[in-house]
Amino acid sequence: MKTVSKLLYVVVALSALVLAGCKKKPVRPDPTTTAMGPNNNVDPTAVALPQEDGLALQGRDGGTLVDENKSVVEPIYFALDRSAVAPGERSKLDAAVKWLNENSDKNLVLVGHCDWRGTAEYNLGLGDRRANAVKRYLEQLGVSPGRLETLSKGSTEAKQTGGESEWAKDRRVDFIVLKR
Repeated sequence: MKTVSKLLYVVVALSALVLAGCKKKPVRPDPTTTAMGPNNNVDPTAVALPQEDGLALQGRDGGTLVDENKSVVEPIYFALDRSAVAPGERSKLDAAVKWLNENSDKNLVLVGHCDWRGTAEYNLGLGDRRANAVKRYLEQLGVSPGRLETLSKGSTEAKQTGGESEWAKDRRVDFIVLKR
């Protein structure tokens, strides 16, 4: 009789633990009552995108990018998941120094890009590391830090099709003129 009562006690205790650990399902709102349901009064065409407003990226000194899609010097390309400037790309940095010396009234924005692989957050960080690696290298070659700014676009403009040869073109740093 004692073993039956002990067994019953153990079963009741285990049942209480199991039931105490179960959470109730959350109550979700009815989709028709949310802002995105059929009763919303938001006109999606009324939302203005930044490029429609004529906004442009601005530098710290208030200057804007002249043409944010055209690099004035040949871009620096990087290996997959790398931010170090490869020895074969360093001659392009010499060309950037030459361009800066010939255009002493201009500043550059170093825009870091990544291919589509990796999370958006990781790619923004990698693009930033690439742009800063190029900036440090140019500073070692004698360029004033005040003439260089960095920006990361991560994988926002990357192609997901085309294979490795196309993706390699997305792993780069562009040299964009900052107009004063």
